[in-house]
Amino acid sequence: MLDQILAHHRERAADDPRPTDVLVEAAQAAGSPRSFAAALGEPGLSVIAEVKRRSPSKGDIAPDLDPAVLARAYAAGGAACVSVLTDERFFGGSLDDLAAAREASDLPALRKDFTVSANDVCDARLAGADAVLLIVAGLTKSELSDFAALAGELGMDALVEAHDEDEVEAAVSAGARIVGVNQRDLRDFSVDSARAARLAKLIPEGVLKVAESGISGQGDAIRAADAGYDAVLVGEALVRSADPAALVRELRCS
Repeated sequence: MLDQILAHHRERAADDPRPTDVLVEAAQAAGSPRSFAAALGEPGLSVIAEVKRRSPSKGDIAPDLDPAVLARAYAAGGAACVSVLTDERFFGGSLDDLAAAREASDLPALRKDFTVSANDVCDARLAGADAVLLIVAGLTKSELSDFAALAGELGMDALVEAHDEDEVEAAVSAGARIVGVNQRDLRDFSVDSARAARLAKLIPEGVLKVAESGISGQGDAIRAADAGYDAVLVGEALVRSADPAALVRELRCS
């Protein structure tokens, strides 16, 4: 599945005629980003609350959600940041979702997508993102370093996502300030609920640690906090919740 998604995004990137230098200039003039890293560095377990319409493994989750309404609920519950799926083909999202969620609250916003080009990084900032997702499994070593550096030039943070020991090592070697451990294997979408705890010890002190996927309630959040994580990224459970603000509060009280 990851190969299919990446192939789609790389095809789109190859067909993108826009000059990167023009986009970089526009992104640099797009205003000051909010600090995603600083928001995650507050005491206690932080919650990155996600706006997610669908997924390849679950199908439609909340196709008619209002990203602005959801972002306001997340902020009311005390979320530190908001994450917005912007992949259209596989997740039903868009850059419009990102812009709407970011405008609706003061939360720093992550563009959650399959970043494969410098133009993707620029588009994230132009849509209002304060951070960009870089998936180690989908990038070469040089792409990982280059895109992280570009994000920094544009004032954004990079959440560098890993799935196993080698990928954590690659993220740390690339100088990642925020490392996310995704307990969902994007190759087959299976979830290993022990993965975050297993890999946490490989992430050095001073690097923000984010546990992703498989977090649905307070018990999962407690396990992540006990393993040394600074934050959890939660999507499906929040989107499906009848009271997402209350669930955010519950996760934070771990």
